[in-house]
Amino acid sequence: MASGLAALLDDVAAIAKVAAASLDDVGAAAGKASAKAVGVVVDDTAVTPGYAVGFTPDRELPIVWKIALGSLRNKFLFLLPGALALSAFAPWLITPLLMLGGAYLSYEASEKILEAFVTHEEVDQPEEFALSSAALEKEKVAGAIRTDLILSAEIMAISLASVSEETLLIQAAALAVVGFLITVGVYGVVGFIVKMDDIGLHLAKGERPALKALGRAMVKGMPSLLNGLTLVGTAAMLWVGGGIIVHGLEHLHISPIPHWVEGFSHWAGQVPGVGAITGWLAFAAGSAVVGLVLGAVIIAATHFVPKKGGH
Repeated sequence: MASGLAALLDDVAAIAKVAAASLDDVGAAAGKASAKAVGVVVDDTAVTPGYAVGFTPDRELPIVWKIALGSLRNKFLFLLPGALALSAFAPWLITPLLMLGGAYLSYEASEKILEAFVTHEEVDQPEEFALSSAALEKEKVAGAIRTDLILSAEIMAISLASVSEETLLIQAAALAVVGFLITVGVYGVVGFIVKMDDIGLHLAKGERPALKALGRAMVKGMPSLLNGLTLVGTAAMLWVGGGIIVHGLEHLHISPIPHWVEGFSHWAGQVPGVGAITGWLAFAAGSAVVGLVLGAVIIAATHFVPKKGGH
């Protein structure tokens, strides 16, 4: 009886070791995957606050909560099963799909840049006078969830490409961990951003001079922060989208573009002491240029060419 119990304990210990090793593998895979997806995460964090800002204060956090739940549904009900099916049955499609997503990000960023330089006549829309209405809130949330679906798909695809050598079980666990943690992190930050002015007002009404000054700075800094996030989001879209294209071309052995970007990065990386930083910045800048050029081509193809043909 004692020997049987000892054997059982040995089996339990062996299972525990296997489980611990699996958890280590999942943690390592999740860390690797999330690091690769950081650019899209920055973009997601920068884009989302715009969907909640402008509503009455009591609706801002509920709107962020609805978008976060929609993001989790996107990831766990659609994207995670789709990514695993892709990995199991058509892994050769991962790179082309990544490049398609990179092209979309490049197009979106390039269009934002074009819109910034093209003046538009401001026309008041009826919905602008009903920002707190349930209908407009529903419309905004739906638009944010659609945008999240695209960005989340890119995050999951990048993450999948990072752990493609792992077993299917490790891939599933790593993608689930990445999807959950990124959603919590992104929408936690978004929630803080959209409530920053309210937090600042609360602090500004306090008794302590330092906190009052901090509160006033938070309120005054809110518009600049939102503008800064827009710039960061656009830059991240170009850098990530272009980087995906560069890596995809390199993987498919197409064009000299990857060699140019890598060569520029290698040249910039020779700066003593800060070579790793300058090399990374050079690769990001080169990727952004690739994304900008590709985005401009897509804009020309989708906007100007049809208009020209219509005359």
